[in-house]
Amino acid sequence: MNGRRKTRQLSTEDRILWSQVARSVDPLRGKAPSPSLVDHAEERPKKNGAPALAKSIAHPPYRPERQKPERRHAAKPLDPPTRRKLARGRISIDATIDLHDMDQREAHGTLLAFLHRAHASGLRHVLVITGKGSSHGSAGVLRRSVPEWLKTAPFRGLVSGTHGAARHHGGEGAIYVRLARGGVGP
Repeated sequence: MNGRRKTRQLSTEDRILWSQVARSVDPLRGKAPSPSLVDHAEERPKKNGAPALAKSIAHPPYRPERQKPERRHAAKPLDPPTRRKLARGRISIDATIDLHDMDQREAHGTLLAFLHRAHASGLRHVLVITGKGSSHGSAGVLRRSVPEWLKTAPFRGLVSGTHGAARHHGGEGAIYVRLARGGVGP
């Protein structure tokens, strides 16, 4: 090798996407952003007078159907004695599901199917691991979304109580879920 690096030219769409990313971060103290990396937003090619860059590059976050939880049926927090018993292992966790590395759409469907199977099997307490969400610089999308999902209509007949897990069960990145008793299921 001659020691020279091959430089790859970015496509126009890649430069536009990079400029959006570059504008969203703060430069290091004492450093100015490189104008060659930021000022490509004006280079949008046009096709029939319309921008060629489709909105498909920035996917909107998955949001399941928004339904207001009914207060009389929404999952309640677990009572303190049950929380303590779960944390200390006096009440066993019947099953665990790990939603790491799933996008919201996949996690929603997987969680709903898991809870239906667990409920149909007569399980009572399960652990849902969402992860803390900080490994990729995100703000914990599943960590915030899953408790809200558990209050919506698809989950309402399955879940009777929830609470954040003890540290040794995943802490802020996991949720204890008490399943409802009875024959509500698919």
